[in-house]
Amino acid sequence: MSKRAEKRAARRRERANLRDKRRQDRKTLWQDAKNLPNLLTLGRVVMIPIVLVLLDRGTPKASVWAAIVYGLAAITDALDGWLARRQGLVSVLGKFLDPLADKLIVAATLVWLVSMGRIAAWAVALLIMREITVTALRSIASSEGLVIAAGEGGKAKTALQMIGIICLILGYPYRIHGLVYDFGVLDLVHVGRLLVYTSLFFSLTSALTYMGLFADAVDTKNRG
Repeated sequence: MSKRAEKRAARRRERANLRDKRRQDRKTLWQDAKNLPNLLTLGRVVMIPIVLVLLDRGTPKASVWAAIVYGLAAITDALDGWLARRQGLVSVLGKFLDPLADKLIVAATLVWLVSMGRIAAWAVALLIMREITVTALRSIASSEGLVIAAGEGGKAKTALQMIGIICLILGYPYRIHGLVYDFGVLDLVHVGRLLVYTSLFFSLTSALTYMGLFADAVDTKNRG
């Protein structure tokens, strides 16, 4: 066999191997998509239009249902990661979908709440810019093989943000009875704003911390 024929045969084998690899990758992604943690994550994405449709109705009853759906989405956020680790089902698809679903439901809901006058546009813009910035830095860190631990500020931000958004979704005054004290009538919009603005503080401080850790990691890698 001539060298030219050998090269053509080698190229055909490479193309065949590449096609086989792509088919295997598609099969693996499809299998990953069908495991329970990823189905829960996909369910969280499906909940986004449900929350928005209920919010658009604008009635107190619809707002309560929107808050319930959003709360269920928050529960699946904690549950899917726990199940993936417990059952050994951590996957590339899950690592991509989980943070994406979180950001989509938070951003979509907050933007909708801006249009309803329940939260200031500047606060939502800052929160979204923070998420884009940190996500971009994490992508760069991952591509460069840099390991940067998540800070405690990010966890506090997530908790305050979730509760604050639920209060904003409820969006009407309610009488709050404690176990030993009657708090009277509270406008949950004001409570939600306070919590979201507080979460914004933690968001920005954790982002600054992460940027500092990122810069230190890059410097350490360059010196090494």
